[in-house]
Amino acid sequence: MPDGIYERDVLSWSQHQADLLRRLARGERVNDVDWEHVVEEIEDVGLSELHSVESYFDLMLVHLLKLHGWPNSQSVQHWRMELGSFQKNAARRFTPSMRQRIDLTKLYRDALEQLDGVYCDSLAPRPWPIECPFALDDLLTKPRAVLEGLLNTPLPPA
Repeated sequence: MPDGIYERDVLSWSQHQADLLRRLARGERVNDVDWEHVVEEIEDVGLSELHSVESYFDLMLVHLLKLHGWPNSQSVQHWRMELGSFQKNAARRFTPSMRQRIDLTKLYRDALEQLDGVYCDSLAPRPWPIECPFALDDLLTKPRAVLEGLLNTPLPPA
């Protein structure tokens, strides 16, 4: 393949590399495998999946905070519907190795930051818990009503 094809046409590059790797797996001798970029792309696939799940958790946390902050908003049902969708997508894409890589405390702080200074229906939100009241398994498996309830439960003293 011509030099620089990875930068110019990653689709063509990936198809060519996949062909080379299949031939290599069949025992053929091939010399054109772009190992540096193949390794990089394999790593990127895993990171992309991790970031996808983190994004769903971020959306879940923002929606849970909205539900808590503005419980009488006309948008409540919409937020609840989206929350369910985000939870299903997160659970579908979550893998056990992600558990050690997801920083739920940081994601919660980020969600609080996204809503900082936001008003809904011209109202300031009810106060949110400063610390994340959720565990990873809560977000993956608990029903929406339970998750909403966790935001209303006072945290035990530290």
